Amino acid sequence: MPKKYPKFVNSEYFVDEPGNWHLKEGAPKELQKEFANYMQSLNVIQDEPGTIDSIHVSYPYGD
Repeated sequence: MPKKYPKFVNSEYFVDEPGNWHLKEGAPKELQKEFANYMQSLNVIQDEPGTIDSIHVSYPYGD
């Protein structure tokens, strides 16, 4: 199943340096907002039962 990437990834303003994602100077406000929201979402950990860092963990007895 292919992953759906945010629109900013294909932008000419996006710089994907390893460990240093950022936007070039002059990026449109809409793109800046999308980038900021995406980066903030990476810091959100969903503490749901049966997950570790938002990843579902199967129990030995099945689901």
